Amino acid sequence: MIELETIPKGWTIAKFEDLLDYIQPTNYIVTSTEYKDNYPTPVLTAGKSFIKGYTNETDGIFTKLPTIIFDDFTTATQFVNFPFKVKSSAMKILQPTCDLVNIKLAYYYMQTIHLKGETHKRFWISEYSQMPVPIAPLNEQKRIIAKLEQLLTDLDKGIEYLETTKQQLKVYRESVLKWAFEGKLTNKDVKDGELPKGWTKTTLGEIVRKVSIKALPTEMPESKFIGMDCIESNALKPFMTYQFNQFKSAGNSFKVNHVLYGRMRPYLNKVYKAEFDGVCSGEFIIMECLNDFNPELLKYILHQRDFVRFANQKTSGDRPRVSFEELAEYPIFKCSPVEQNLIVQEIESRLSVCDKIEETIESSLQQAEALRLSIIKKAFEGKLVPQDSNDEPAEKLLERIRAAKGNGKPEKKEKVAKSEKSSKLKHATI
Repeated sequence: MIELETIPKGWTIAKFEDLLDYIQPTNYIVTSTEYKDNYPTPVLTAGKSFIKGYTNETDGIFTKLPTIIFDDFTTATQFVNFPFKVKSSAMKILQPTCDLVNIKLAYYYMQTIHLKGETHKRFWISEYSQMPVPIAPLNEQKRIIAKLEQLLTDLDKGIEYLETTKQQLKVYRESVLKWAFEGKLTNKDVKDGELPKGWTKTTLGEIVRKVSIKALPTEMPESKFIGMDCIESNALKPFMTYQFNQFKSAGNSFKVNHVLYGRMRPYLNKVYKAEFDGVCSGEFIIMECLNDFNPELLKYILHQRDFVRFANQKTSGDRPRVSFEELAEYPIFKCSPVEQNLIVQEIESRLSVCDKIEETIESSLQQAEALRLSIIKKAFEGKLVPQDSNDEPAEKLLERIRAAKGNGKPEKKEKVAKSEKSSKLKHATI
């Protein structure tokens, strides 16, 4: 938490409404969601996705830059320095109240704030605009921004390297599965386009059967239940399960070594080889291997990019689903059970290395974000750059900002302190 009572000498406390005015986004909302990557104007949201797509609409483009877009429900923020349109009205577009306000510094301070919100409540006018903000002298602000930009640019380079490595690992994972089903992991001399010796062509429908056994919560109350929300996109196992007696409607029971495939929106690539007996949502197709086909290998067949592409081509509509009969047409190559086991071992040996590297990358990314927040907090605690007694006190700067905004006489210090005390009762800063 940034302790506002211990701000450096020469600093003062303002409120966000002193620094930022808001503009309603109504005139800048996109009318069509038919986005294309080659269209010129980005459509923005204040959330993590940020750019929803690109539009070719020419009216209602926001160009008064730079600016901050603020999600009025979640308080998420984005700093924007390029022309844009917005996705919805659930945001405010924030502008500096005058030329004396450093909007980039205001944005950085917003990153230190964690507001404990209520659902469907708009925050800017009711609370956020009244929150206290530490203000440094104008010259010191310039030094802070220069130092912040330097440190955060270096940090971003490190993050970019980590993200690039993640993408390279993703490509490598896909290559491992491709090599596996071309026979190249277990047959070193196989040529492109040729089948290894002993391999035969078949289809998915020839090596598995669909299992569909209805189960009621009253019949299997203690069973674990897997819904579509229990498996993340591109994951091979659930990160959570429910207890079946939490539900009223029926599900489908599965056994150990059955393979569950998410049939709704197959591009999400949700696959799980069961490690326990349980029940799942009807949005999963349950497959049982025939003729000693290895269920671990089946899991990887369904997980590979080529199969995802095949399944996607079989779907359409807003809630696309694929049927078992459609998937059964997928062509695969079959080899002996012994070689199937070897292929699984080779796949898992390589992917386990990827898993360990990804764990290290994720840990490093979390540390980088913690470091980013620490750097920003130090900036607003006066610990990032030295103070200069020759700088004009921030209190004088705030008077000029308020005068430029048209507030008339500056508010009394006691009133600011009261506002600060009230805000501390309502808000938490990280």
